[in-house]
Amino acid sequence: MAGNLSFEDLKSLAAEGSIDTVLVCLVDMQGRLMGKRFHVQNFLDSAHKETHCCDYLLATDLEMATPDGYASSSWITGYGDYVMQPDLDTLRLAAWLPGTALVLCDILDHHTHKHVPHSPRAMLQKQIESLKKYGLTAKMATELEFFLFEQGFDQLRKANYQNLEPISGYNEDYHILQTTKEEKILRPLRNHLFASGIPVENTKGEAETGQEELNIRYSDALACADHHTIAKNATKEVAWQHGHAASFLAKWNPKRLGSATHIHLSLWNDEKPVFYDPKGNHGMSKLMGHYLAGLIKYASDYTWFLAPYVNSYKRFMKGSFAPTKTAWSIDNRTASFRLCGSDTKAIRVECRIGGADLNPYLAEAALMAAGLKGLEDQLELPPPTTGDLYQDENVGELPSTLRASTETLRNSRMLRDAMGDGVIDHYVRCAEWEQEEFDKVVTDWEIKRGFERA
Repeated sequence: MAGNLSFEDLKSLAAEGSIDTVLVCLVDMQGRLMGKRFHVQNFLDSAHKETHCCDYLLATDLEMATPDGYASSSWITGYGDYVMQPDLDTLRLAAWLPGTALVLCDILDHHTHKHVPHSPRAMLQKQIESLKKYGLTAKMATELEFFLFEQGFDQLRKANYQNLEPISGYNEDYHILQTTKEEKILRPLRNHLFASGIPVENTKGEAETGQEELNIRYSDALACADHHTIAKNATKEVAWQHGHAASFLAKWNPKRLGSATHIHLSLWNDEKPVFYDPKGNHGMSKLMGHYLAGLIKYASDYTWFLAPYVNSYKRFMKGSFAPTKTAWSIDNRTASFRLCGSDTKAIRVECRIGGADLNPYLAEAALMAAGLKGLEDQLELPPPTTGDLYQDENVGELPSTLRASTETLRNSRMLRDAMGDGVIDHYVRCAEWEQEEFDKVVTDWEIKRGFERA
């Protein structure tokens, strides 16, 4: 489902005074919306063709610091401009904001007008084009998990994020009574997103105190990433509008379950699901077997694209519903890859590795690259695992720290071939910087543990 506004629609809404502002946005490395608010008339007159931004927007960290070590953007290069080229197919209402429309941009080199290769949208588009060579398209859906808190963002920041209070007092997994209490946030969120052209299915309580999940209908890979990114931003803004905070931090409390982004994926040809073969084991086609084998074989290579921060790895604990092993299983939530819809046309793979903090464009691109390698090499799928995989010593382990996944990313021949050395080096530097910044920090745990007793 693309955006729900045409250029002509926007002209009409502007003329009648319904829309006065257009958010012109790019997606940064962290998966956040960055950009400018245009007066609608200026957008109609000229900005719909292009605008500009500083190239550091694809070379900053969460704090918007500008680390050294990037080839594309530095004091040496002078921090020049990129071109932001609106993709008018993504033009839509931002229904949760008064009088506002939103459009996503592709990022182009100012001098060559070619796509910036390490731009998240460009990275995903490249893998989509690689898949097309096989006559295939990918359809995906993401599950967004997040926590809602009693306090608002400003209140929590001023309190240094101490005494965080989830919005509910108990585990609310599928719990109707508790989620009824939260409808002041979740109902407008669902309705605003749907009115903005995002095919919302449902919200539900998740498996922890104050934890929610937002589900959006599957779509083609690029639209899926667009929907995810916009919905994540809207969730934070709608919560803020109601005096609460929504957090997509992977693990906010050591005693609580973390938040994931589960990615469901399948391949199609001319709207025919090619993962399905009624004669295959569990309804799986040979093509699906090769693709899934690629996902498994290279899971450690691309873990960083699913878990990009130090905190991301705090999710990967035994008994936490977050996977730790590079294996697949049939409808088993202890595996990294769960076969869903077996023996039906809805058969698909659910990747359970990613945290709520991932960038969907990077995650989807990495999954597609690994699956494509499985197709190219006709990899054989190992038998499904069964039982409690947390206790299974016969399957491979995912990297358990940012430091480890940085090295598997750095040394991945598969990803370098699929995405280019320059792209991988760019994101390796991103991972290195995150680790460098964490290594400087003295944590509360260290102080409490050793202040007197060390």
